Amino acid sequence: MGDFNNDTWLDIAVVNYAANIVAIYFGSDNGTVASPVKYSTGIDSAPYMIAVGDFDNDHRLDVAIANFGTNSVVVLLRFQDGSFANQTVLSVASSRPVWVHVADLNNDAALDIVTVNYGTHSISIFFGYGNGSFSIPNSYSTGYDSFPSAVVSGDFNSDKQMDLAITNYGTNNVGIMLSNGNGNFANQITFSTGPHSHPYSIAVGYLNEDAILDIAIANSGNNSVGVLLGHDNGNFMSQTTYSLSAASPYSIGIGDFNNDNRMDLIVTNNGTHNIALLVGYGNGTFANPKMYSTGSSSSISVAIGDLNKDNRSDIVVINNDTSTIGIMLGYDEFFPIQTAYTTGSYPYFVAVGDFNNDSRLDIVVANLADGSVGVLVGYVNGSFSNQMTYSTGSYPYSIAVGDFNNDTRLDIVVANSGDNTVSVLLGYGNGSFANQMTYSTGSKPYSVAVSDFNNDIRLDIVVANFKDHTVSVLLGLGNGSFANQMTYSTGIGPFSVAVGDFNNDTQLDIIIVNSGDNT
Repeated sequence: MGDFNNDTWLDIAVVNYAANIVAIYFGSDNGTVASPVKYSTGIDSAPYMIAVGDFDNDHRLDVAIANFGTNSVVVLLRFQDGSFANQTVLSVASSRPVWVHVADLNNDAALDIVTVNYGTHSISIFFGYGNGSFSIPNSYSTGYDSFPSAVVSGDFNSDKQMDLAITNYGTNNVGIMLSNGNGNFANQITFSTGPHSHPYSIAVGYLNEDAILDIAIANSGNNSVGVLLGHDNGNFMSQTTYSLSAASPYSIGIGDFNNDNRMDLIVTNNGTHNIALLVGYGNGTFANPKMYSTGSSSSISVAIGDLNKDNRSDIVVINNDTSTIGIMLGYDEFFPIQTAYTTGSYPYFVAVGDFNNDSRLDIVVANLADGSVGVLVGYVNGSFSNQMTYSTGSYPYSIAVGDFNNDTRLDIVVANSGDNTVSVLLGYGNGSFANQMTYSTGSKPYSVAVSDFNNDIRLDIVVANFKDHTVSVLLGLGNGSFANQMTYSTGIGPFSVAVGDFNNDTQLDIIIVNSGDNT
């Protein structure tokens, strides 16, 4: 996470291994994020891990990505508007990098990059020059069949030099490489994490308030969290473990989640649809884990930050099997238990708006399998009513919200992929809606957005038509009805559409993601 557009709100960067992209989600003031802006990481790159830092000292955050498929690190430098420059590629030969970490390892005020090389049982260090370019890599062995999986940095021997800690998945230990002060590192000293523990990820922090860095490890092989308390000479006490029962931990983070000024641990669990929170007592020990549902059996990564500026730590979880990111906002007593509300069959898309003019957000859901939308009205305590359903066309796929008849009441438009239409449902301002009016689109409309494209102060509709490779524009008449579509060719398989003024001419433009030709 980081503030990529300098609006003081934290944004989220996610790599997609299967799609060969990095997606940037820009944050807003209520802890939500906008639809992602996506950048290619290269053909067959299989990006595995991402890290954030200012590599060219322009006070803008850049990103570094470990590409497992192409044996490289990709560096994307950021422009002032939050977009990113063309990638710079750093080769790590045939090493299969699975982790990337950023730190100033030689005290030259320029950030360096460390990769964990699963294929060659090593780490590589690229020293930064402070202008966005980097040296050729220096490599250090992590041992035969070590299969290293993660690396972090910290001053483990109190000499004001940054050292490295590596989880060695194959040899069941943590390796500590102490810095000699000029950017070189000593051979690793290993500390056992236990037989068959297979440590997968690692975090560092002050866990017992002695001002000496400690280490927390996610031991995926024996379903435990390990804690190594540090001495000021670079050594560590024997590991203390905390069982997660049937949960196999994948990613671990350190933060104060209950505002008691003591560090706690957060762990994503693979296979159990939850994350684990271990509350710290401030002396290096922790309470038994408390589980929070994620709805995913493959939550593989976690990041920590204050997303809504309420001075409480929030978390972002990457859910691999559901292709989602989950945001859990922190409250006085950790994270809220998930509340579930019934929808129609196979809910596929969700949007929000104040549909009854009570200054509280309501929810509208596209129910793909039963051809309807469900509206859930929000209450003052953050709960919602049971859904009220309204018929749409066949297979409603996407929803947009706007005032289509200029009566200051929000209306709904739905892209119906099954019968090649959009449905317009005009709102009454009390949370209920009129029966749908339908308009023809192209074939398989998958995404819909609204804006005023002809500057007549009336909202218009744009639809991405997946099957016939077009977008449709339906101009609004200001009374809730729309003109027949005008179509424009796109790339192959347009999947998503968004609107903005991309050339600063005060005219709205359209951007389309084409899934069939990667454009």
